[in-house]
Amino acid sequence: MVEKIRGTVAKSGKIILAFAQGTGPEQVQEAGRLLAEALLAGGKVLACGNGGSAVAASHLVSELMVRFARDRKALPAISLPDNPAAVTAAGNDLGFEHVFSRQIEALGREGDVLVAISTSGASPNINAAVNAARAMGMRVIYLCGATPPGLSADAVVTVPSADTPRIQEVHEIVIHILAELVEDAFSTSS
Repeated sequence: MVEKIRGTVAKSGKIILAFAQGTGPEQVQEAGRLLAEALLAGGKVLACGNGGSAVAASHLVSELMVRFARDRKALPAISLPDNPAAVTAAGNDLGFEHVFSRQIEALGREGDVLVAISTSGASPNINAAVNAARAMGMRVIYLCGATPPGLSADAVVTVPSADTPRIQEVHEIVIHILAELVEDAFSTSS
């Protein structure tokens, strides 16, 4: 069992290293710039994902709303999976593919940013959310695995893997870096 654990940690480390040595840092830098620009201009962040990616969306929002590493003003951010009444009503009445796009229609505005998280890059409800955000003039950041979505996004952060758990691990690192980049932007703007 210990060897299995060591193997899993080693596999994670290899993917994290490949991300760090590839285009990942540049992709994250661009995503951080988009988030900081929107928040500094008075926009807000909407985030969505399914399953573990829903938890990642909540994690990002909590880091922005509360704090990451230092005290600063609270930042406006909403995790769309965290409203079970809206998710289940939209799923029941409109279909699961609309659970996030409907919320974006209600809450999103030009100048806001959507952070869409899908390990496959092919989740119908995530991609419908991206399309709804684009139609409203929102910026879009897409976190995915090795296969980027075939749709328009302002920044795409790809993890060089098709292994969902390993992709999610890198997404958690990306979320921490994004929160740090936003905090850095707010500390230099004051």
